[in-house]
Amino acid sequence: MEFRPCIDIHNGKVKQIIGSSLKDKGDSAYDNFVSSKDAAFYADLYKKDALKGAHVILLNSKDSEYYEESKAQAFGALSSYKNALQIGGGVNDQNAKEFIEAGASHVIVTSFVFKDGKVNMDNLKKLVDAVGKEHVVLDLSAGVKDGKYFVVTDRWQKFTDEEISEILFEKLSLYCDEFLVHATNVEGKKSGIDKKLIDILSNVVKKTKAKVTYAGGISSMDDIAYIKNASDNKLNFTVGSALDLFGGDLKYEDLVKFCK
Repeated sequence: MEFRPCIDIHNGKVKQIIGSSLKDKGDSAYDNFVSSKDAAFYADLYKKDALKGAHVILLNSKDSEYYEESKAQAFGALSSYKNALQIGGGVNDQNAKEFIEAGASHVIVTSFVFKDGKVNMDNLKKLVDAVGKEHVVLDLSAGVKDGKYFVVTDRWQKFTDEEISEILFEKLSLYCDEFLVHATNVEGKKSGIDKKLIDILSNVVKKTKAKVTYAGGISSMDDIAYIKNASDNKLNFTVGSALDLFGGDLKYEDLVKFCK
């Protein structure tokens, strides 16, 4: 079990937002926290504490007027902590290598791989050909529909037909090194974890060799203890809005000590 910190970038600034509020139109989102520090500041902090696998997420679409500004922030972080951070947001087979060469350990991909509601195997294979399976993280961010969890794409605005299941993880694990799963219905709300989704992911990590990181709603050490116990200490986790680095109450130093 590892603590995987984050650096979310929107409109050129490090932020924590409510994920379900994110809209491409007008580059709008409900902000929980807007940092006065740049992305490199957080990368340097994670480097000091030897935390690897932090994910840097570009929350603007490539058509946004803010995309290049957000990308510059991300590149600053990658330069500060080379071969240790994962980056996602608009990644495809054409630009994935650029992010790896800029210092990312992995690229995080959703929308390029999930097209028209299904896994696009051609695109997935192109991605692996571009950077290698060892540099790929698949983001299976989960939305709830009719009581079930499905992969959502395009910054969590579109549902696919792919249900979150052990079968899906086994299928895709042949083409990636890790998985990242955001619980989009609780992401950024600091209202507690999605225990049902965590139980599904715990079953996956206990039955397969998949490396999975859960993100969404963590607001207390009790939440982290639940993840640890449910997954037999195998499921990694991310804390965003609840972390004191981003205006919350959970102390970053406590999480570093917990995992060490």
